[in-house]
Amino acid sequence: MAKATQKQALGRGLSALLKDPANDIQSAQDKNAAQLIGSIVEIDTDKIEVNPFQPRTQFNDQNLSELASSIKELGIIQPITVRKIGFEKFQLISGERRLRAAKLSGIESVPAFVRIANDTESLEMALVENIQRQDLDPIEIALSYERLLSEINLTQEQLSDRVGKNRSTIANYLRLLKLDPIIQTGMRDGFVSMGHGRALIGLSDTNQQLTVYDKVIAKRLSVRQTEDFVRKLISPKSVVNSNESANNFTETAKKMTQSLGRQVHITAKADGKGKLSISFESPKDLAELKKILTGDS
Repeated sequence: MAKATQKQALGRGLSALLKDPANDIQSAQDKNAAQLIGSIVEIDTDKIEVNPFQPRTQFNDQNLSELASSIKELGIIQPITVRKIGFEKFQLISGERRLRAAKLSGIESVPAFVRIANDTESLEMALVENIQRQDLDPIEIALSYERLLSEINLTQEQLSDRVGKNRSTIANYLRLLKLDPIIQTGMRDGFVSMGHGRALIGLSDTNQQLTVYDKVIAKRLSVRQTEDFVRKLISPKSVVNSNESANNFTETAKKMTQSLGRQVHITAKADGKGKLSISFESPKDLAELKKILTGDS
């Protein structure tokens, strides 16, 4: 209990310090900066501006309302993160949903971690923090990855280290941005999944993408069905050849059945590999079949 009280007192002391122009903290080297960075400070909500680099643009009104009710009853459990940009001026790095809900609930101040960072660091922190959320749609994640690569100039290897994801996973998300914007919107709105999107990427023509996208929604195709449909569009010849092969196998099985006097079944995969099975009625029948196949007397 003593530790909690001490921490709260420190937070109040730092809040007062931030309102003292004579001891304004502008950089990590300034007096009292070490106390400030990493500590939780109460900051007035009207002193915090929204981060212009925030990659998240959509917030569910109902979820915000529910969070606002919770905050009104229990307060903000997880502090937001801000950076100091001037005297009593702060810019949000992460936690916009919590800040919006706090304002909606009528709370005038929020607990916050204060960082002193430049614009590039702020953007990187916002993007990485955003990616770690579990309720993001695939396009939001893909856009965040793209911005980290293009605006922060990270390599894919560095990005992999930052977000803790394999490079192949990152590449799969980035490929989604090749989809037609209508399909990207549909993915953000939950009409199709990332699996559907990955299947549609196989179609280089955007008109084809949209045609299949409409079909997926109209017929509620699964990811597997969508993959099969796209595969047929890409390689119609291979499908025809596969059908022709199946017909040939059926005819071959009939001829072998007639020749051996026993039922023959042939099953084959699309790559041409398969299985041949011959039925027999008894050990004696098997012995006779062996003679026919091996030529033993």
